[in-house]
Amino acid sequence: MNRVAWRRFVRNPHAVLGASLLLLLFLLAFAGPLLTHWSHTDIDYTALRQPPSAEHWFGTNSIGQDLYAQVLRGLQKSLLIGLLVALFATVLASFAGACAGYFGGWADRLTTLLIDLLLVFPAFLIIAIVSPRLRSASWLVLVGLLAAFGWMLTARVVRSMTRSLKERDFVRAARLMGVHPLRIVVRHILPNVASFLVVDATIAVGGAVMSETGLSYFGFGVQPPDVSLGTLIADGTGAAVTYPWMFFFAAGLLVVFVLAVNFLGDGLRDALDPTSDRARGRRTKRAPGRRAERAARRPSHPVEQGHPAPEGTAGA
Repeated sequence: MNRVAWRRFVRNPHAVLGASLLLLLFLLAFAGPLLTHWSHTDIDYTALRQPPSAEHWFGTNSIGQDLYAQVLRGLQKSLLIGLLVALFATVLASFAGACAGYFGGWADRLTTLLIDLLLVFPAFLIIAIVSPRLRSASWLVLVGLLAAFGWMLTARVVRSMTRSLKERDFVRAARLMGVHPLRIVVRHILPNVASFLVVDATIAVGGAVMSETGLSYFGFGVQPPDVSLGTLIADGTGAAVTYPWMFFFAAGLLVVFVLAVNFLGDGLRDALDPTSDRARGRRTKRAPGRRAERAARRPSHPVEQGHPAPEGTAGA
């Protein structure tokens, strides 16, 4: 991000708020467990479904597990899954879309056919069918499944942008100089779509966390004894009215995370793309104020100050 984009970013209060909330959530997820001696697997048989207290900051669940340790462990897992899914899906989409748009021909047709087929399949249903057969596998398998069904729309946009970029003079010059096509894609095409990829990856993190939460809520995601925000919300749904701390801490962190990601994504879009509607709107709002300031500093005409008009102008 260059200096101009950085200045636009820090002037956007929603973007700063989103970045600050994300930073606080990451600190809470990875540094928060150091503040308590309870682990997410520890059980306190003397405190079953206890409300928040000095001993258990977020209370306990039905079997006496500390909800503070459980929620932070679930937040860790959901954040890791969201980041990895967004990273893998963005890398796959950028290379697939750039190669399809640059090479054209059979590569373009094959990639487009694959994208259309994957868009037709119901991703949630397929993952729900496949994941129970992989219960003994690592949670990284869930990351791979979510990434495999989360790159198609981004690849379509990158393909369209690449088809426009490959006609630019700098790409033609590199091609005439004999530069290898893959090197052109990596060194000339992808850097010019990086701003879009950054914004898309940021928003994809929130989408991946929501997908993981939905799968884990129905029992198709993270498996016990591990936890995620989805499993904690599922466990606390039945007790949301009678024992609200078992539900609202995990659900509240999920809501805050999704809002922070959306704020950050909108701020990055406005900072990296000055032609966006919001950026233009802010500039048009600031422009009248600046013109008024310049007009106030400009010296007034003598007639406007009440001074008599110079001689020879009275009959004009």
